[in-house]
Amino acid sequence: MIKVGIIGATGYAGGELVRLLMGHKEAEIKWYGSRSYIDKKYSEVYQNMFQIVDEKCMDDNMEALADQVDVIFTATPQGLCASLINEEILSKVKVIDLSADFRIKNVKTYEEWYKIEHKTPQFIGEAVYGLCEINREEIKKARLTANPGCYPTCSILSIYPLLKEGMIDPDTIIIDAKSGTSGAGRGAKLDNLYCEVNENIKAYGVAVHRHTPEIEEQLGYAAGKEIRLNFTPHLVPMNRGILVTAYASLKRETTYEEVRAAYDKYYEKERFVRVLDHDVTPQTKWVEGSNYVDVNFKIDPRTNRIIMMGAMDNLVKGAAGQAVQNMNLMFGIEETEGLRQVPMFP
Repeated sequence: MIKVGIIGATGYAGGELVRLLMGHKEAEIKWYGSRSYIDKKYSEVYQNMFQIVDEKCMDDNMEALADQVDVIFTATPQGLCASLINEEILSKVKVIDLSADFRIKNVKTYEEWYKIEHKTPQFIGEAVYGLCEINREEIKKARLTANPGCYPTCSILSIYPLLKEGMIDPDTIIIDAKSGTSGAGRGAKLDNLYCEVNENIKAYGVAVHRHTPEIEEQLGYAAGKEIRLNFTPHLVPMNRGILVTAYASLKRETTYEEVRAAYDKYYEKERFVRVLDHDVTPQTKWVEGSNYVDVNFKIDPRTNRIIMMGAMDNLVKGAAGQAVQNMNLMFGIEETEGLRQVPMFP
């Protein structure tokens, strides 16, 4: 059994990690870390775990944890993992960080967008960006994996095949994205109150959202050049889900069959990326509670542009599910273990 420790187990992503790992045949949670609820029973924080999880919450002592487990998940705010990790810890245990601390390779870019000093930049170079469908072989050898952000996961997977195949102009990419409120975390915030969110939709972080450089960097690797794009996220009144609608100019006149072949080239054998049938648009409802990403596209011959679409659950493939998928790869077990849940409906 893989012995697991979770730092930040009482946030939404941490809670989803617990839910998924409860159904994992080869993993056992040994440590439920939560600075806010030390010595409180986990099931008192999340009542859905009553008579399922009897353990109490512990603190976030990563050094002590490294002696007790095989892998540590850090589902914590930006900056915490970077402040705790060191070479001694990484010599004992694998770490999967769900924050942005090790996603961006340029430390100055990270500090500019996240407005904090990076405490351990020496580990940025070795950290593997944990987008399994693209970096699978590198993840298998990693001891530190940077779990991608939710918006970047959906955006990159929606656009990647066409950029990699050189079918779209990278300088024309525009990404419009929408997320449920769980993406903002479990902390009490005025903007996330029911009366503020219900019956409302709004753009936020316009031109300054901190997932922008992550998306640009990863798509830049696909394009083979530096990319600058427009990314605009929106908050919608639902619990879970991300919907991405991205636009780009085609480099030449292209048929449906050619574009479909590009998507199939990269995703036909992928368990968790579903390329939908012709003219079927992705919907968040059809991936809720699962590790699936549904993608599709529509060519607009009138403007010679293409619309690329993706939908996924921001807490599963956008956070905890992808982290479990990374763990499976890092420990050489079946990639789908613990992640075979059918999407929930309604």
